[in-house]
Amino acid sequence: MAIRVYLEDVLKARNMTSKELCGLVGITEANLSILRSGKAKGIRFGTINKICYYLQCDVGDILKFDGNLEAEDEE
Repeated sequence: MAIRVYLEDVLKARNMTSKELCGLVGITEANLSILRSGKAKGIRFGTINKICYYLQCDVGDILKFDGNLEAEDEE
């Protein structure tokens, strides 16, 4: 995956559990787990906005480009 997810690191730095974040953002624990694992194919800007708001972080703290081009057919 060309985009790496560092949500777990930010959660730990803020001493917040994923369950707490789910309650604040309004998403299921299953969906947050998919995002945290890096297996998500997409995420709504509104969800990213809420995550960044409640974690008091920037999008770049959570998502980082690894410098590689992901193949179109890669699953």
